[in-house]
Amino acid sequence: CHGCAAMVLKTQVCRFSGLKVYPGRGMVYVRTDCQVFLFLSGKCKSMYRQNLRPAKLAWCLQYRKAHKKEATLDVARKNRKKGNKSLTRSLVGASMEVLQKKRAEKTEVRAANRDAALREIKERTKKAKD
Repeated sequence: CHGCAAMVLKTQVCRFSGLKVYPGRGMVYVRTDCQVFLFLSGKCKSMYRQNLRPAKLAWCLQYRKAHKKEATLDVARKNRKKGNKSLTRSLVGASMEVLQKKRAEKTEVRAANRDAALREIKERTKKAKD
């Protein structure tokens, strides 16, 4: 029928090969520490039990990703836009000389000025409350 929705199968992933395991397929392996593994086939289970590395087997997804065999859908690399080079412009209400002077100030002086300004603001707010 044309109006019917397609059936969706909940697939899982093989812990060894990384391939899809469809419902009714695969085998579950439970380790003695109660960790559950789902394998696509007896071959995958056997390879896992032999401590073989899937990255060295050409048919596993880890190998294919490591050797760039298929286009991965993870993140499409986009060309970054070249950022504009920063220009030294004077801000509204402050001339270049003032900015240069502030830039040349030492951090201690700047911190002292900031603290003084904060104290002044606090005093103003206290007066406003009273």
